[in-house]
Amino acid sequence: MGSGDGLARVTYLPGVVPLASPEPAGRDETPAQRVAPTVEPPDFESFFGQADGTPEQQVEGDVRSQPNRRELRVENVSMHALTRRGMSRWELEKTHLSRELDEETVAAELERLEAVGLIDDAALAETLVRTQHERKGLGRGALTAELRRRHIDQQHIDVALEQIDADDEQTRATELAVKRAGQLSSYDLETAKRRLNGFLMRKGYSSAVVRTAIDEALSSRSSNVRFR
Repeated sequence: MGSGDGLARVTYLPGVVPLASPEPAGRDETPAQRVAPTVEPPDFESFFGQADGTPEQQVEGDVRSQPNRRELRVENVSMHALTRRGMSRWELEKTHLSRELDEETVAAELERLEAVGLIDDAALAETLVRTQHERKGLGRGALTAELRRRHIDQQHIDVALEQIDADDEQTRATELAVKRAGQLSSYDLETAKRRLNGFLMRKGYSSAVVRTAIDEALSSRSSNVRFR
């Protein structure tokens, strides 16, 4: 840089006070007479943005605005669990506790979900009875066992089973027996009866319902008498 070049202007950050330049030699002033240049206080609001309240108030507000992490976590667990399938209160509670969430937080979450209807054991029982009977052909015994396995109260089970009357159950059992009998044509009559009996009992039908269904399904084979 040449001797004729000027120096760049120095810009100070807010809060930085420049040192007073030394006076030229030969000036007749005492140190007490030398006064430091007046520096205006830095404008922090312009530099950092408008402050809203004291720092203590800002920190307190930030803490209050942040969602409770435990509540957020328990809500996420509920969302993922309930989007997969319908769950009873007991099943959802078990799921939450397996994530090491504390019992108090879980209890509050279950109460919240029941209040908004996202868990409803009575409605779940009715849905399961209807769908499992129609799709899988389960009888009253198997349906009861399934609902108890999911810890649904017996009062809800009893109400849900009222959807299936005796005629409906017999009709469904006979449909299953007839369909299954077509796969047992290579077996003798007694073996076919035994296999049908085991199949329908596992579906949860009573002995009386099973006997009637088997007789209907194998009636053509029972009356098929050959004459020489």
